[in-house]
Amino acid sequence: MEITVCRAADVAVLDQYIGSPGATSFHARRFERQERGRSTYLVAWLEGRPVGHTELRWGGCDDATVRAARPGCPEINALSVWPETLRSRGIGSALVRAAEDLARERGRTAVGLGVADDNPRAAALYARLGYRPLTPYVGRWSYEDHDGVTHECVEELTFLVKELVRTRPVQRTNAAVQRTSGQSRGTQ
Repeated sequence: MEITVCRAADVAVLDQYIGSPGATSFHARRFERQERGRSTYLVAWLEGRPVGHTELRWGGCDDATVRAARPGCPEINALSVWPETLRSRGIGSALVRAAEDLARERGRTAVGLGVADDNPRAAALYARLGYRPLTPYVGRWSYEDHDGVTHECVEELTFLVKELVRTRPVQRTNAAVQRTSGQSRGTQ
């Protein structure tokens, strides 16, 4: 498995393998935020296919309650592994660790993420990775379906935080998170 920073050519491949529920690609919106410097969009690849992703939002969670409780804490958002048969194989953990490494590289001392109150499996993963509850909040987002109907989504969440300890300087070689050039992984 390889984890890379999303490139423009990867967006169509992500849409092909890990689709969005609406008319607008979630992957394109995340990539656009990355291009504006607001986030870093990480993609996990296995045998040339995307199998997971997460977005590290440098400005933190959009929720005011979370921002007040932990100002300046970057947020790991939209962590997903697909297809579901690949879950519990370390892909999600690897994406979280890659996001943590990026936060450390930028001098951040903590990173957080939201977990749905009705998702105990994800909560258990985050606890094993060292995340601790900070505050409950309500997540809200919307999307437009293929018929032009806007769907408003509301979810009860808990924001979790992990304090990042930097034991030694992070050095990158040709592994872990890297920006690549050339063709999209899905077309190699």
